[in-house]
Amino acid sequence: MEEEFAGTVVAGDRRGRVLGFPTANVEPDGPVALPADGVYAGRVELADGSSHVAAISIGRRPTYYHDEDAARLVEAYLLDFDGDLYGQRVRVHVGEAVRGQLRFTSDDELVARIRDDVDAVRSLMGAGSAD
Repeated sequence: MEEEFAGTVVAGDRRGRVLGFPTANVEPDGPVALPADGVYAGRVELADGSSHVAAISIGRRPTYYHDEDAARLVEAYLLDFDGDLYGQRVRVHVGEAVRGQLRFTSDDELVARIRDDVDAVRSLMGAGSAD
């Protein structure tokens, strides 16, 4: 079952960019019933009408924030996309679950798992591989 909501891309920690997977941090337009914390296959529709396959992480980033009171975020990595989305209003379509939220012991371990997540999203969404 797909869930969707609209929101605005806001600045985050920019950690995804450092790790090689820049994400759009989407702040929902109001109260939204988000699915459980984890990584999902989905799509992000941009203001220009284009739609992009995305690996969507929902949660508190337990690798970096160990406090249960940490902010719950929606971060979307748009596959094969390069551009500035700050301030844009987008629509996020959250689809099939890839995995639950995990805590990693190092950035290298996290990056390896993100690569696997992106491969899983490509497979689930029929997106093929980037060349």
